[in-house]
Amino acid sequence: MKFPVVHLGGEKCVTGSCHFMQLQGLNILVDCGMTQGEDRGVDPSQWPVRASELDFIFLTHAHVDHIGMLPRLIADGFGGEIICTHPTQALIVPMLNDAMRFEHLSDDARQDVTRRIDDLSWGFECGPTFDLKRGISFKLGRAGHILGSCFIRLESARDGFSILFSGDLGNRDTPLLPDPEAADPADFLILESTYGNRLHGDRRQRVRQLAGVLAHCLADGGKVFIPAFALGRTQEVLYELDRIFSDDAYREMYPQLRGEAHPPVFLDSPLGLDITQIYSGLHAYWDEEARALLMGGEDPLDFDRLFAVPRHYQHEQLLGVDGPVIIIAGSGMCAGGRIVDHLVHGIEEPRNDIVFVGYTAKGTPGRCIQAQAESHGTVVLDGVERRVRAGVHVLSGYSAHADQRGLLDWVGAMGGRPKMIRLVHGEDDARSALAAALEQRGYVVG
Repeated sequence: MKFPVVHLGGEKCVTGSCHFMQLQGLNILVDCGMTQGEDRGVDPSQWPVRASELDFIFLTHAHVDHIGMLPRLIADGFGGEIICTHPTQALIVPMLNDAMRFEHLSDDARQDVTRRIDDLSWGFECGPTFDLKRGISFKLGRAGHILGSCFIRLESARDGFSILFSGDLGNRDTPLLPDPEAADPADFLILESTYGNRLHGDRRQRVRQLAGVLAHCLADGGKVFIPAFALGRTQEVLYELDRIFSDDAYREMYPQLRGEAHPPVFLDSPLGLDITQIYSGLHAYWDEEARALLMGGEDPLDFDRLFAVPRHYQHEQLLGVDGPVIIIAGSGMCAGGRIVDHLVHGIEEPRNDIVFVGYTAKGTPGRCIQAQAESHGTVVLDGVERRVRAGVHVLSGYSAHADQRGLLDWVGAMGGRPKMIRLVHGEDDARSALAAALEQRGYVVG
């Protein structure tokens, strides 16, 4: 049988995930993401169908590289249904409001898109199988990537086949999130491959690793900049900082991070603050450990000496604050947002440190900073070339994507072999390495 999906984005790169298929005369899109860095997708004007002809858009989660094209599609006439989990439904609008700010849309245009999304989107629970239309059913499963992330299984009874979209798969033992679930067997599998060529560090040790890096970085009184995506990574970092500052074992190992003696932490991200508030309201979807802390009277997303920076004038004041201090700001790839201002002011100061806790795409300033760190090379920030003299640390244990072993284990747990696996959402070397590993296990990758 011919592979039933046309990839409109994310086929041979990491961002811009967008996949189209026709089932029983229905036009279905799975994700509609914006590209970042050097990644490129197919412009909607070149798609097989017009936006107005799409019947359903399924969303795996609310990161902009999976939902960022929604405003464009709505402006182009999309009037079908948007299907996602309940947490994703709650996160779409704040994520897109931030993204649309960079597209210079008018307030009226943003409000119109927001209203249309509210009208068209429907939240579903993971687990049950739902009827869609014309003999097609769908089922969502927890993917463990961010709150509300899911994989999507579509089945056409009339066509006699099923297809599974992994979305972005997360890791086990991620703060706040239930572990990824096993998926039902499917004939075709669209599998992400972001880290298909590597293994992450021991995630059980990542809190200790973060604490050690912070203690070392702050010893000389500098600033620690943590570029973090507002959705997902910011909340994970807050959770683990709360553990570091409150757990007796860490307080004993790192006395400089103890209790009220620890340096102040500033969350300099209006979107990060909004998303953290939404996360708090969605605690029913947290994992058991996080819910137990909350029920015991401890909010794992808040702690002493954590300060919010919602206003721009407060952000400007923070630029002049002396260390030691920890600053969490977006964007995670340093391609925009308030982190750029902090780096402009602080990347050339050797006492300062930059701690990366997430993926940075090719062509982004974040990737360039990492590449230039050892040689003290330069990076362009806000149009000006800056020398990388601050310390640079990359904590791979904080990846929100499963590594090669995690991806292989997830595929192996499906209970039946797909007829074909298509790898997407990865750079060339990552896809090649994962394809080889799958083929060694007898899977067909095409």
